[in-house]
Amino acid sequence: MESSLATLNPSEYRVAQYIIDYPHRTINSSIQHLADLTNVSEATIVRLSKKIKCKGFQDLKMEIAMALNRHNEIEDDYEELNITDSNESVINSISQSNAKAIRNTAQILSPVALEKAALMIHQARKICVFGIGASAIISEDLKQKLTRIDKWCEVGKSYDEQATLSANVTKNDVIIAISNTGQTEDILQSLALAHKAGAQIISITKYSNNDVADLAHINLFYSSSEKPVRSAAMSSRIAMLNVIDILFVSLASRDYERHTKLLERTRQAVKVKKRKY
Repeated sequence: MESSLATLNPSEYRVAQYIIDYPHRTINSSIQHLADLTNVSEATIVRLSKKIKCKGFQDLKMEIAMALNRHNEIEDDYEELNITDSNESVINSISQSNAKAIRNTAQILSPVALEKAALMIHQARKICVFGIGASAIISEDLKQKLTRIDKWCEVGKSYDEQATLSANVTKNDVIIAISNTGQTEDILQSLALAHKAGAQIISITKYSNNDVADLAHINLFYSSSEKPVRSAAMSSRIAMLNVIDILFVSLASRDYERHTKLLERTRQAVKVKKRKY
């Protein structure tokens, strides 16, 4: 972007300079918010995005986030796991990778998208969570949380389950699709059915151009390494769970008193009584 500054008009230049100075704020801003901050029209931001070879503002934000991710990996790369590592090295390596995934996710997860997702779930008639393989474990965690605050929720862990749920959704229902790559074929086919039925779709994927995110109305992105042989392969699961926790707290805070009572009620219901011997 810096190399393009000389070719920009004053309004475009002002936006570009703001993006260069505040990249993290930019990726967490809506186009309307950025337009207000820089005192330009939304059309100016779209025009700037296209001048630097992006399809639009969302594409520009994705490019910025990926550039930040690459920069972070250069400064503090995920450590390679080695079979000869000591237990102390394993503890440090995994802990550092998990912490890094959470830090990077905090930089790219959009507060605007989070707010919209929480509202969408809050207003939903029913919620379906799709996840296959390791993502199915994350899906069950989200279901457990939503059930505790009295939200109707079902998990689809296979294509048959997902397709069945998708066949019965309406515009009043929400599908939450969890996929690390965003390219899981079974989920894509199920989302196509849900999309046709008019359901609202939220995606939770790594930050990338991917088909699951393209089908969704709202994208919740997390940081994930492109090198699956590293400890980051496990840290992506931690990043997913981090997004789930953030989403749940955002949702629960919408009706704090009621949800607090429901959480306490369910805690009491499942509490194991101490046995007397």
